Amino acid sequence: MTDDHTPVSASEAKALFAEWKRAPSLVLAVSGGPDSVAMLWLAVRWRRALKHGPRLLAVTVNHELRPEASREAADVKRLARTLNVQHRTLRWRGTKPTNGVPAAARDARYALLADAARKAGAQHILTAHTRDDQAETFLMRMARGSGILGLGAMARQSAREDITIVRPFLDVPKTRLLATLEKARIPFAVDPTNGDPHYTRPRLRALLTSLAAEGCDAQNLARLAARMARANEALELMADGAERYLALRSKEQRLPGIDARAFEALSEELRVRLLLRAVGRAGHERVPELGKVEALVRAIEAAGSQTGQGKKGRFRQTLAGAVVTLASGRILVEPAPPRRHRSSRI
Repeated sequence: MTDDHTPVSASEAKALFAEWKRAPSLVLAVSGGPDSVAMLWLAVRWRRALKHGPRLLAVTVNHELRPEASREAADVKRLARTLNVQHRTLRWRGTKPTNGVPAAARDARYALLADAARKAGAQHILTAHTRDDQAETFLMRMARGSGILGLGAMARQSAREDITIVRPFLDVPKTRLLATLEKARIPFAVDPTNGDPHYTRPRLRALLTSLAAEGCDAQNLARLAARMARANEALELMADGAERYLALRSKEQRLPGIDARAFEALSEELRVRLLLRAVGRAGHERVPELGKVEALVRAIEAAGSQTGQGKKGRFRQTLAGAVVTLASGRILVEPAPPRRHRSSRI
């Protein structure tokens, strides 16, 4: 049995990467920090043991936010060369936002990595997110009031358009990756922003020590995230069944939209999920916030209850580029008309 300070062995690496041994190419997102450098080292050892394995491409994204970033990218390039792995450095060019920098940098990074993967003929991008990152993500989403889907935190694999993001180390503590690099005597960079209290993630990271004393350590938080993800999968299957039932009922009734009474008979969680799906399909804006969909479900319920008081239950609201209407006992979710932009006069 291993502890949290034991280096990751070659046999463990084989198991961690085994699922992608038949892929033609793999893009490794290597920032130069300890986690991604350890992933590069372990992936190379794994690949060498295969007779026919995927081509490896290490990609470093220079966000051009810190003066040290260019040197760190050059260090990764040198390491990749010694490991006989192709390497590319990509830059996030253009004006940077003044607010929401971590989220904007993450979106830019994945977009650049996805483009590099397509050019390399790769369908998978491997990142080095660890169990510690999973615990921090869970805390961040809990603080924002996320639903069950959000509290599932990061999935081991997730689709981003035509590319799959792979996180093979989600069950591996960061300390084991550090021990791996120490044993191999491989240097790595330390990003000072990882401890900058101006950002949410470093502040939560600092809290983990205190939380661990109460039993809320990274292992337990990551385990809770996994259980939330499992519960979400079950609820999605139930939502699939409910959606098919409502579609069949509408077909039998030969009426457009959703039967409001059948919709109201579902549990609130299913109503929220089905409406979220419908708005996402019909809308032409970004995915709506969960809280707004919950409020929309309550508003539809309140409007529908008026029919029992001798009033005409009617409702109409626009959300995320979709218009939701309740009329004559039917719920319709349709694309909203484009917004008109007022022309300024000089």
